[in-house]
Amino acid sequence: MNTRRLTAAAAGIASVMVLSACGASADPGGSGDGGADGVTIDVLAVNLPAQEDLVKLTEEHFTKKTGIKVNFTLLPENDVRAKITQEFSSQAGVYDIATLSNYEIPFYADNGWVTSLDKYLKDDADVIEADDLLPSMMDSMTGPGDEVYGLPFEGQSSFTMYRKSVFDELGLVMPDNPTWDEIADLAAQIDEKSSMKGICLRGLPGWGQQLAPLNTVINTFGGTWFDMDWNAQLTAPETVEAVDFYVDLIQKHGEPGAAQAGFTECLNYFQQGEVAMWVDATNAGGPVESESSPIAGDIGYAQSPVNKTDASGWLWTWAWGIEEASDQKDAAWKFISWASSREYEELVAEEFGWARVPYGKRQSTFDNPAFQEGAPFYEAAREAISSVDATNPGLQPRPYAGVQFVGVPEFISLGTTVSEEIAGAIAGTTSVDAALKKAQKLAQDVGDKYKK
Repeated sequence: MNTRRLTAAAAGIASVMVLSACGASADPGGSGDGGADGVTIDVLAVNLPAQEDLVKLTEEHFTKKTGIKVNFTLLPENDVRAKITQEFSSQAGVYDIATLSNYEIPFYADNGWVTSLDKYLKDDADVIEADDLLPSMMDSMTGPGDEVYGLPFEGQSSFTMYRKSVFDELGLVMPDNPTWDEIADLAAQIDEKSSMKGICLRGLPGWGQQLAPLNTVINTFGGTWFDMDWNAQLTAPETVEAVDFYVDLIQKHGEPGAAQAGFTECLNYFQQGEVAMWVDATNAGGPVESESSPIAGDIGYAQSPVNKTDASGWLWTWAWGIEEASDQKDAAWKFISWASSREYEELVAEEFGWARVPYGKRQSTFDNPAFQEGAPFYEAAREAISSVDATNPGLQPRPYAGVQFVGVPEFISLGTTVSEEIAGAIAGTTSVDAALKKAQKLAQDVGDKYKK
């Protein structure tokens, strides 16, 4: 779908998105005192391990070198998305940089909310080494005139992680390319034969939380959100079967409190030995294999489970976007070009080990023998990222871009509301059928706009 078609819709819902973001709880970093050259930039980012490492390394290795002071505001995924939407749609200019994704970049660019990076990429070609950046990650960083508006910090798909010692003890075998039925059977056996729960899957409401893995299940079961005529398909048999399966698997063999468990909660459950399997983002390999992880070296990796498709991983990148309202664009570029460079990856490897490198955006990282040795998940992650068909992730054509999201601006509100209904089904306060009937109506309201 041509991203320019999203411009009017994005502009039309900007005020709605601002209102929905008012509940985000965090204070901006503030301008503070400038660095050695008097320049300070403010960064709004998600609080994932790779971004937390960046905070630790910036003052010593970036500010001392450039004199540019960097103030960070790190928030959980749902909160940071709401605050970024508020900041960029209003062009408040409080933050210079934010962690955006291949979902936001196209229509943020169409609305003039982010700065074109073409000039910077050309001027600093030796630093960025753009030819080394994976096309799958860069293709969705473009906007009007095919200019580039985002710079990937890390790229990811999804895969299956499991405790090797538990599988060995119970005599279980994980296929390299498991089906969802095989995963459900393994989870049931783990529940029956051990004190651990079989699997952790995201149940926390949010278009980028619960719906990320669930949408890949819908894809591989043959479902979709909309057909080519923008008719909603959330009560179609394939979609109902997929959601029924996901909810049933969590209820029978998933983590406690699943309706409030997102990436961070599943990471904690997995590291603490409370669950034996976890299907989630490939960037989870870093924290579970880090030196501080109690289960490092005891994790096996397989591809994301499938049903009717050959592959089912998602495609995502946490990227840097510079707000158009920023008055420190040059300093902001210096920071993001450093944070996304091969030099920075090597710095992380030196400080924390190769498993913690924000990988998934550079071919050279996958080809690096040191990374291959230090990151046991590299081969499964490389296969997952390379196997994604971002233009046709399911069994039927669809009028929107996106694997684990629907690439229209309305999905911020639509996806979040639908995920809340499904979280109710996971918690047992409603049924899947009731949740999807409500979701169908909401989705059709959006589809009708695009029919016109």
